[in-house]
Amino acid sequence: MPRSRRLPALVLRSLLVLGAALVLTALPARETRAQELDCSVNVDYSQLQGADFGFLDELQRKVREYLNTNTWTDDRFREFERINCSVQLIIQESISLTEFRGRIIVASRRPIHNTAQSTPIVRINDTDVRFEYSRGTPLSFSPETFTPLTSVLDYYAFVLLGYDYDSFSRLGGTPYFERARRVANQAEGSGGTGWSSVGGTRGRADIVNELLDSRFEPLREAYYTYHRKGLDPFVEETQRARQTILQVIESLNTLNQNLSRSYTLDLFFAAKFEELAAIFLDSPASSRAYNLLTEIDPAHSSEYSRLVN
Repeated sequence: MPRSRRLPALVLRSLLVLGAALVLTALPARETRAQELDCSVNVDYSQLQGADFGFLDELQRKVREYLNTNTWTDDRFREFERINCSVQLIIQESISLTEFRGRIIVASRRPIHNTAQSTPIVRINDTDVRFEYSRGTPLSFSPETFTPLTSVLDYYAFVLLGYDYDSFSRLGGTPYFERARRVANQAEGSGGTGWSSVGGTRGRADIVNELLDSRFEPLREAYYTYHRKGLDPFVEETQRARQTILQVIESLNTLNQNLSRSYTLDLFFAAKFEELAAIFLDSPASSRAYNLLTEIDPAHSSEYSRLVN
């Protein structure tokens, strides 16, 4: 039985991605069902020394196949609707010949309506990954079961889906953030590395716990307003779109004042700081934007200084 398409997020995604593609070339109709993710994958083990770890080359292929061929939602995606994302697994230490420690960087992008451009949605640098892998080991898809490597992949697949859906419909990513939280809870209960906050470090579970906390709804709504009412109409209604994005920043400033420093707010600006500086450069709102952005996001003040120099 065919899977149903979620509305309106998937319809919006289809229209926007198709519109962006048509800027470049006419797109033939596709009727086949594609998977949700279109992830490039890189496994870097160049820091390892003292043994032959060439078998890790096959891990790159297996991670790519795992993310891009498994089914993550009940929605029907077509090829051009797939979510553009990337995964870098950087292996920094071999605890044994088959046990490794490193970090993973995951990121995704979204098309901008009426352009051939895309915009970064999220970029997460997770510095605490530990897993086992030996030559020929299959990566089995079972999100309800904890395994050190595939649970990390499952978790980030759902997180990327959640962020993408939030950018197309208000709080549209909730089902995927909830699934990510289930993966995180299972992993933390099994003693997995990197899932809980220890000694002030931010664990994976912190992301979805914040995103599913009602106090953070203004941040999730900001993803929708920023993209659907700010970036998507920017080419046609530049001044109005810029004012909408300024209102988004004002709402995030209020959120920042009401809550202690949040992981997910930092992730928003880590993905958007360059784009925000470009949006307000040489605009009547540049000074106001500079004041707000440097207050909320002082880590990127040097980039925002372009707005007043």
